[in-house]
Amino acid sequence: MEHTQMLSEYGDVLLPEDVQKILQTGRNTVYSYLAEGKIKSIKIGGKYRIPKLYLLEFIYPDINFAKEAG
Repeated sequence: MEHTQMLSEYGDVLLPEDVQKILQTGRNTVYSYLAEGKIKSIKIGGKYRIPKLYLLEFIYPDINFAKEAG
């Protein structure tokens, strides 16, 4: 599967609940990853928003998605 097609059923910005479904992990784990910066995120109004690019970087750390997107 080409990287540009990964997670195509989701928007460009994910919610923690989306990340939970994608990673098939619990709520506490996702929030722990976000708080620790393991998954980069943006806080808007005190709520986490995760650009899809950041999640892909977390899942595939050896691939430079920013370079591929440019």
